[in-house]
Amino acid sequence: MPYVKTRDGTDIYVKDWGSGRPVILLHGWPLSADSWDPQMMALADAGFRAITYDRRGFGRSGQPWRGYDYDTLADDLADVMAATGADSDAAVIGFSMGGGEVARYMSRHDGKGVIAAGLIASVVPYMLKTEDNPYGTPEATFASIGENIQKDRAHFFRDTFFKQFFGVGVISHPVSDDVLDWATATAMQAGLKPTLACAQAFGHTDFRPVLAAFRVPTLIVHGSADATVPIDASGRAASVGIANSQLVEYDGAPHGLFATHGDRLTSD
Repeated sequence: MPYVKTRDGTDIYVKDWGSGRPVILLHGWPLSADSWDPQMMALADAGFRAITYDRRGFGRSGQPWRGYDYDTLADDLADVMAATGADSDAAVIGFSMGGGEVARYMSRHDGKGVIAAGLIASVVPYMLKTEDNPYGTPEATFASIGENIQKDRAHFFRDTFFKQFFGVGVISHPVSDDVLDWATATAMQAGLKPTLACAQAFGHTDFRPVLAAFRVPTLIVHGSADATVPIDASGRAASVGIANSQLVEYDGAPHGLFATHGDRLTSD
């Protein structure tokens, strides 16, 4: 069953590996389910059923004109869980933008079937800098991202965004150029509309009011050197607002820690 049709008719590409208690992995913007492959392999080998899927508009999933708000994305998660029969005793783990889907699922769908959650370098609880969120990212930064995507998104992703994402600098090079090329090619599989609309969603959705909906043990993993989703407005703030949560900080890790610190992430 490589595709699941959601309640609004969108085809979602699903990867379903192994057998056992389900672990559902939600990928980050602007990548695809394939970014989780090492963790999927490890989970399946360890006796879990690992499930991930391409977010609508990305990878091999359908690219409808609408539906890139977190309510719809949480409904997509619910539909995938129901269609795969993974709607009980499940762990749901979201990376970056995917953390927002976990948060909205926990509130909008009352966390149905979820017994544990994970927020990995997640945008939760709120990315935008405001008077009451001083550690957030300025609106001008999000505006610049949108402008650069519309001007030349391949160049922007390859030479700017993914270098910051993976912590690549003049001296630091924790991933190869091949990883940067792969990430760019994957990002270019997404439609322009979904890419822009999802950036708007994760940059401007305030999850602070729904943190109480996390009523299960929640692991929060975040890199202390994350320049894409800075830790003070995200991982550290989420750990304060979510009861029964555990924050694990990766000292010096960038945003894309699934690649730069993959073995440690898999173990945690």
